[in-house]
Amino acid sequence: MPLAKILHLFRAPQRHALMEELATATAVENSGLECCAHARPGSKRQVLLVDVETLGSLHLVPGIIRENITTQGLDVNTLQTGQTRRMGSVLLEVSATCEPCEQLEAIRPGLQQELQGRRGMLCRVLTSGTLQCGDGIVLQAARSTPQPDVAS
Repeated sequence: MPLAKILHLFRAPQRHALMEELATATAVENSGLECCAHARPGSKRQVLLVDVETLGSLHLVPGIIRENITTQGLDVNTLQTGQTRRMGSVLLEVSATCEPCEQLEAIRPGLQQELQGRRGMLCRVLTSGTLQCGDGIVLQAARSTPQPDVAS
């Protein structure tokens, strides 16, 4: 079975600006992606994960709902708060469900409601490092060896 992986990386150069797609990004411990206007030091809202499968089911292109990392082969909406995932050399901790906001209505009327329970998960950056498109996503299990996430 294929492993879960990073499909796209995005950052916002300024608040409300279009997201920039990147081939490589640097995640900064306890902050977010380097040079991203949405990085929030000390917050649980540092990096937003969304899976391409959810985007596809809603006919949305990656980056349009302002996620930082678009995954493939990982059902992001089933992740649990406190779980950790290694992506590239970066360790992320799932910190909260991202609730859809009214800004999504500018993309398409009704999108805020369509994304209820499917907006993705917010994460904290536990260790700084580099992320690249194509990097695998590995569950960091407590007191055991890391297990790869696999698509169902």
